[in-house]
Amino acid sequence: IDGYGPGFFRIGGAVREGPVAVLPTGTHSWGGFEDTATLVAAADALDVLFIGTGAEIAPLPVAFREALEGAGIGVEAMASPPACRTYNVLLSEGRRIGAALLPV
Repeated sequence: IDGYGPGFFRIGGAVREGPVAVLPTGTHSWGGFEDTATLVAAADALDVLFIGTGAEIAPLPVAFREALEGAGIGVEAMASPPACRTYNVLLSEGRRIGAALLPV
């Protein structure tokens, strides 16, 4: 994840508008907390998924968290800026991670 700003993320040099999922399978548009299918589909390739909740940290909807944890995905919620930084650090260590990010 190269950067972010109001309403967008720059990932691998490309600008992506709106919510995005950065997964071992690639970068995908993400439908927010209502869209668990995109994330659960990558469960076999993930140990931890960072959920960027936007400019501020916010609690995750219970059904969203339960769907991901039920699929065997560890979930860590944080504001989107630290989620991007943490994703980059752990990716450089070769960890099995992903990020689902709401824009700031």
